[in-house]
Amino acid sequence: MSSYLDRIGAGLILSKPEVFGFDYVPELLVGREDIQENLAAIFSSIGHPEGTGRAVITGPVGSGKTALAKRFCKDIIRHLSDKRNIRHVHVNCRNAATPSRVMQKIVQDLDPGHPDRGLGVGELLTSLRRMLHSSNTHLIVILDEVDHLLRRSGDDIIYKLMRIDEDREGAGTLSAIMVSQEQVLDLLENAVLSRVGRSNHIRIPPYDEKGLLKIISQRRDMGLVTGTCPDEILELVAQAAAPSGDARQSIELLEGAAKRAEASGRSLIESKDVQRTVVTMPTNVDSMNIDDIPAHAMLILLGLCRRLKKQESVTSGEAEKLYHVVCEEFDETPKGHTTLWKHLKRLAQEDIIVTKTAKSEVGRGRTQHISMPHMLPSDVARRLETLIPARLRR
Repeated sequence: MSSYLDRIGAGLILSKPEVFGFDYVPELLVGREDIQENLAAIFSSIGHPEGTGRAVITGPVGSGKTALAKRFCKDIIRHLSDKRNIRHVHVNCRNAATPSRVMQKIVQDLDPGHPDRGLGVGELLTSLRRMLHSSNTHLIVILDEVDHLLRRSGDDIIYKLMRIDEDREGAGTLSAIMVSQEQVLDLLENAVLSRVGRSNHIRIPPYDEKGLLKIISQRRDMGLVTGTCPDEILELVAQAAAPSGDARQSIELLEGAAKRAEASGRSLIESKDVQRTVVTMPTNVDSMNIDDIPAHAMLILLGLCRRLKKQESVTSGEAEKLYHVVCEEFDETPKGHTTLWKHLKRLAQEDIIVTKTAKSEVGRGRTQHISMPHMLPSDVARRLETLIPARLRR
C-alpha cells in the first residue's frame, strides 16, 4: 500500500540533501574570495587582545551576505583559537526586531539556561558584559536583516552594544557585522556611524552566470551521487538563475531537478527536470511574450523547441536548418540569414531563449549555442503549433 513511498530516501541522485539546505554554509565559499579578503582586512585588529571589528555587508537577495558573515566567523574562531576565545551569535532581526528580543537572543545563545523573561534591556546588557568578562570571551554579533530592527526600533541597541566596554577595565569584548539587502548606513545616527565607519561598508554584487556555475558545481560534487548530473545540466541551471543573480535560486533549481529525476525513478538528471522545476519557481514569469513575436520568429522558435525537448542546446547552424524544416511544414518561404539572426536576438532579449557564444570545434570561428532554461520546450511548442496557423493567415 505504501509503494508510492519507495523512492523516498532511495538516494538515486541526492546523497547528502543537507548540502542544499537554506542554512548550509560550505567550508569554502566559491566566487567570493575577494570579498572575504576585504572582510578580513576590516577585522585585521581582532587578532590583538583588545582588538575589535565593525562591518556592514549589503547586497541583493542570494548574493551570499549571510553565508559570508557566518563563514568568516567560523574561520576566524578556528584561525585564532590559540590566541583568543572567540564566539559568534547570529541574530535574524526580521524575527528579533526590538532591543529586548535582540538581547534575549544573544544572551540565550551564550547561556541557554539564562532566564528569557522578566529582564529589561539594561539587565540583559549587564548579564552579557559579565558573561564575556568572566569567560574572557570576544563575541562577534551578526545582525542579519538589520534594516528591520533599524526601521522599527532605531539603532540605540547597536550603540549600546558597541559601548559595552566603557567604564570597565579592558576592552575589545564585542565586534559586530550588520547584514542587509538595503544600504543601511543612512539609517544609522552619527554616533553609531562614527563607531562603524563608512569605509567598513562592503557592497556585494549579484552573482553572474560564471559565479552561479561555480556554486552549483560545488553543491553537485558535495551533495549528488557521482555521475548523476552532467556539466550540461549545471550550465542550464546557471543560465536559468542568471537573470536574478540569486545563488539560492540556482541551488534550489538543482535540488528540484534532482528530486524530479529521482521521483521518475531515474539516476540521471535531464534537461526536462530543470525546465519543469524552473516553471514552478515563484520568480518565473508564467507567460512569456510569445503571442506578440513575428510569425517567422515563431517558426524559428518552434524548430528550436522541438530539438530542445531532446537536448540541452542547439547551435546557430542547427537552428537555421530546423527553421527551414518548419517553414516547409507550414508552406512558408524561409527568410534570409540576416533576418534569422534578428529574430534570434529578439528572442534572447525577451529571455525566451538564452544564447552563448563559444569557440567553434571546427576551424577558427565562433559558434552560438542556444538553450531554453526558463520554459519547458514541449509546452512552448504546443502553444506555437496553435498560434502559428492563425498568425500566417493574417
